[in-house]
Amino acid sequence: MTRVCFVGSPDVNLQYELLSRETSREALATYDLRRPFENTLEVRTISLGAAISLCNDLQWYLVRFVDTVLIQEPSVSDDEWLSRSLARALRDGHLEPADTGTYLQVYGLERPDPMSDTVDAPGADTVDASSDDQPIDDTDTPTAKKSGGGRQAQTVQRESQQAESTETATESQPTPRLVEPLYVKRVDGEVPEYDLRPVDETLVVRLTEDEFLP
Repeated sequence: MTRVCFVGSPDVNLQYELLSRETSREALATYDLRRPFENTLEVRTISLGAAISLCNDLQWYLVRFVDTVLIQEPSVSDDEWLSRSLARALRDGHLEPADTGTYLQVYGLERPDPMSDTVDAPGADTVDASSDDQPIDDTDTPTAKKSGGGRQAQTVQRESQQAESTETATESQPTPRLVEPLYVKRVDGEVPEYDLRPVDETLVVRLTEDEFLP
């Protein structure tokens, strides 16, 4: 299974934005939703091609609400992720798995204080199922359709709760957040140490050369 993780922009609540709009909600409806990191949404697709197709289907929303897309393909690595551009190059046959892994983006993983009242992002409060004023319709897209606001808000709340209940963290181990990516090159097969701040864990993302050297 190929994992796709959408990382929300810092100023939005990603679950709300993707699940409160009809077209994106329908595109995600067939997947089990997970939240491996703060302000993210993850799904598992059947192949790398399916992962890229899903990203293409959600492009309108990704541009507006997503900071980055991470893709994990088992045929490439079981523990390192791919940028969307690199995943596309692999899908199209422009690169082979053995050609990847030199250019890296390393995120620190920071676990928030479980006693903190901090939320993911502005608008993180649960959607009010009784209100018809939530932005539940894609008024900026040609596929928009009007329907009952209260009923759709209940769907948003239910699917958001599904993502919360299937996330990898537990009550004793809060959901980690991705912090300050470090751009490095793999040296002699080893990933250089993350040194931007003290963290217990890191997440490695493989990039294209163009992404590493903008």
